[in-house]
Amino acid sequence: MPNALKAHLQEGKVALNAWSLLPSTYTAEFMVQAGWDSITFDMQHGLHDYASAVACIQACQAYPTTPLVRVPWGEPGILGKVLDAGAWGVIIPMINTEEEAKALVKACYYPPLGMRSNGPVRAAAYGVLSPYQSIANDEVMILPQIETREAVANAEAILNVEGISGIYVGPSDLGFSYGLPPILDREEPDMLAIYAELIRLTKARGKVAGIQNMSPAYGARMAAMGFQLITVASDGVFIGKGARDAVAATRKLLA
Repeated sequence: MPNALKAHLQEGKVALNAWSLLPSTYTAEFMVQAGWDSITFDMQHGLHDYASAVACIQACQAYPTTPLVRVPWGEPGILGKVLDAGAWGVIIPMINTEEEAKALVKACYYPPLGMRSNGPVRAAAYGVLSPYQSIANDEVMILPQIETREAVANAEAILNVEGISGIYVGPSDLGFSYGLPPILDREEPDMLAIYAELIRLTKARGKVAGIQNMSPAYGARMAAMGFQLITVASDGVFIGKGARDAVAATRKLLA
């Protein structure tokens, strides 16, 4: 069974990525029923732990939405565990150098490309027509996050590492590292110029650029700019906004 998200992106299409902060299978099911191309379970800043990420991957398997996981850090143990659990890709925070990118490849791919330990407990079921181990290196996606000055300076070297699928921009931390407020939908000309250069470097290598966004309108702008993996807000944001809008509308009617 191939990675549907990877195939979609390789065709040059834009993919919409849901973002899951809440460790709830019920919420995850609601999210994937909305029609996202992929969903990322966030173990870094979200409330997910390993058990909740696995449960949510299981809950979403009935839907055509590709499961990804943002791990807490680029540590080999957790990278291997979430891939073994059935994630088709990993987003890894704070990758700043070529050496760190090479370590990701080593941790996420089986030999000869990497040194991932064999034991794909859930993922093995994806190898319906052939063993999972024979398809994993071709189908798994590795997306290091570019979110510091150092990472921007080393972006070309990071993208040149064999096995790296592309990059995922973290606007909040990236702006923070340049002395700017930690927000998502950035308008600073210097930041937009960095985005343009990252897209250029990525496309020149036939790889994927993704970015975190807060609003649909800004996400669409980033897609027009050349980003392919577009995340819009999160389950927590949607629930909070829906609740606030309902309260405000009801109070207005009562008044």
